[in-house]
Amino acid sequence: MAVVVSANGNGPAFEAKMTVYVFVCVLIAAVGGLIFGYDIGISGGVTAMDDFLKKFFPTVWERKQHAHENNYCKYDNQHLQLFTSSLYLAALVASFLASAVCSKLGRKPTMQFASVFFLIGVGLAAGADNIVMLIIGRILLGFGVGFGNQAVPLFLSEIAPAQLRGGLNIVFQLMVTIGILIANLVNYFTATVHPNGWRIALGGAAIPAVILLLGSLIICETPTSLIERNKNEEGRETLRKIRGVEDINDEYESIVHACEIASQVKDPYRKLLKPASRPPLIIGMLLQLFQQFSGINAIMFYAPVLFQTVGFGNNAALLSAVITGSINVLSTFVGIYLVDRTGRRFLLLQSSVHMLISQLIIGIILAKDLGITGTLGKAQAMVVVVFVCAYVMGFAWSWGPLGWLIPSETFPLETRSAGFPVAVSCNMLFTFVIAQAFLSMLCGMRSGIFFFFSAWIIVMGLFALFFIPETKGVAIDDVRERVWKPHWFWKRYMLAEDDHQDVEKRTE
Repeated sequence: MAVVVSANGNGPAFEAKMTVYVFVCVLIAAVGGLIFGYDIGISGGVTAMDDFLKKFFPTVWERKQHAHENNYCKYDNQHLQLFTSSLYLAALVASFLASAVCSKLGRKPTMQFASVFFLIGVGLAAGADNIVMLIIGRILLGFGVGFGNQAVPLFLSEIAPAQLRGGLNIVFQLMVTIGILIANLVNYFTATVHPNGWRIALGGAAIPAVILLLGSLIICETPTSLIERNKNEEGRETLRKIRGVEDINDEYESIVHACEIASQVKDPYRKLLKPASRPPLIIGMLLQLFQQFSGINAIMFYAPVLFQTVGFGNNAALLSAVITGSINVLSTFVGIYLVDRTGRRFLLLQSSVHMLISQLIIGIILAKDLGITGTLGKAQAMVVVVFVCAYVMGFAWSWGPLGWLIPSETFPLETRSAGFPVAVSCNMLFTFVIAQAFLSMLCGMRSGIFFFFSAWIIVMGLFALFFIPETKGVAIDDVRERVWKPHWFWKRYMLAEDDHQDVEKRTE
């Protein structure tokens, strides 16, 4: 399969083939996303297991057994929320350390570090005998997430031909959704394994961690990373290998030129504050905010809890979560197919309307029919499940994958080592906030929480409409000229930077 990649608006074209080796590299690297997704899915199921609650959170278990339990507050416990959210706080801190490792050692070693952190963290969490051991295990898993989420999207964007970059990068999000689905299946089958079903569920993350560790031994480093670290000949040969063609000189020179510009930037974080860096920085940070405040992780973390709240029993709740997980996976394939055809903006805008309608209907049904005690009727509960699935469907082909894709393809090389970890850390920060606060918000706001998320969906849809430009088919190092400079709003930052550079040249 050959594609032609435009180097710039008027310049030469880069020819490339979609090689089997690149496909294998993409699949192996994206296993980092599978581990991330497995953790998102496993947390909610484990925190609904009675054996787990009795051992670590007995007050929550006792409240859950109450005959007239509060539908919205029975899981409201800060320590229980800390079990889930501690991972994301650790990932936030780790993402900055991972950025330095990515720049100094490369994308491949960073993924290897991630797999080691995952394995140690899984061992501690699955073998925990007390809450301290459990939380330490979660923190080490967080370091694995921070390293993996820093390296994998960059690896995928840098190894992919530009015309296929969107679809190949979304494989990361596809693996996240597969991880969630697998976790839901594991939760379903281990919920009846007493008393150690929760240990099996938490320990399952070791399997993809081993796959990532062993698989990372056979994948290549990206040409950009090699050339950035002055391994030019190795970078040239790697580029020839992954493109599957002999004539790679134009693309090679383009990467060398970008690396030379980047090498002149001694402090990428200071450069990140310059006017020209603000468009990708602002969009990258806000995409992470919107991704989490759309309500997706609140639903995926606690899907079993949510379905119990509306009246399903333990096993039926987990089965419903498996259904939503399956829809999540299948809908991500839709995103892979459409992202390089319809573009990024179309998917963001369409799904904003789609998700808003779903959230509003869920909120209205819960506000109207679910009291503090009791359950929904069977018909209403099924409608809630249907619209949760519809909501997940819209998120899975848009804000989910594009929240990772767009930041990974819009930062120029000179600020990529600083800009992308800022985006990753923002994702972890907002994920932490939602994970720590969701159950308390559900208790305090009740059905109003869905209207809260609906308001955020309106804001993010308007932001996508006016401020997110199209990057479909644009080579990473041409984004400034072909995307930011023509944009009605962001061009002012490019012009301000150009004027500043002109003044500096005149004063030299």
